[in-house]
Amino acid sequence: MTDPILDAVTQLTEEDKRGAVVTVIAGEGQGSKAVLDGNGTVIAGAIPAALASVARDAAALMAREQSVTLGYPDAEVFFEVLVPRPRLFVFGAVHIAQELVQHAGLLGFRTVVADPRPAFVTKERFPAADELRVGWPGEVCDSSSFDEQTFVVILTHDRRFEDPLWPIVLPSPARYLGAMGSAKTTAARRRRLLESGFREEQVDRIHGPIGIDIGSQTAGETAIAILAEMISERYLHGEPADLTGQPLRA
Repeated sequence: MTDPILDAVTQLTEEDKRGAVVTVIAGEGQGSKAVLDGNGTVIAGAIPAALASVARDAAALMAREQSVTLGYPDAEVFFEVLVPRPRLFVFGAVHIAQELVQHAGLLGFRTVVADPRPAFVTKERFPAADELRVGWPGEVCDSSSFDEQTFVVILTHDRRFEDPLWPIVLPSPARYLGAMGSAKTTAARRRRLLESGFREEQVDRIHGPIGIDIGSQTAGETAIAILAEMISERYLHGEPADLTGQPLRA
């Protein structure tokens, strides 16, 4: 005899889809359990009628990737959020990319490296990468390549590669867009994109200069700074906006 709850969780996991398991841990309907898909629709089990707002709360928690216990007037409910493995798309097979891919893999990211130079995009240089793509932007990706679970990092300084990327990634729902460059380069990029017709809210999505200021000196340290900003965007949605790598202690 199969378990509908376990079967639903297995299906979501195997299909790499977002979902949530909700369990009433106290109060009315204690012990009730249900599995919801990414839209907040119950696909297994049941939620007590008195907890009608649970589905709405589950959808909000899935968007924030938060597993928490929430209190209701007559019950307490635990939400276990199921999140697809995030993907990191790195453009530019430079030294920082090597470090970034290595560390991102340890944090559970599926990593993709793209560059038009075959000699740079090799398994020897990127042993930890899940996928290597050789080619120009239009050859290695399209708008369907980037969803809400995708993080995009542009490390190339070559405008021939960078500029064709923006029409693809800026309108996309990608979770994070970061681009390497100094403050001067970032300002010039912003002016260029606005003059090209991109909307201000689209250009404002670009994190540049990329990363959190932790005083990075080496390629590995810069990769850590970029990952820190990505993690902040993933869980805090960019708040606070003035992250400077300050210690957590008061």
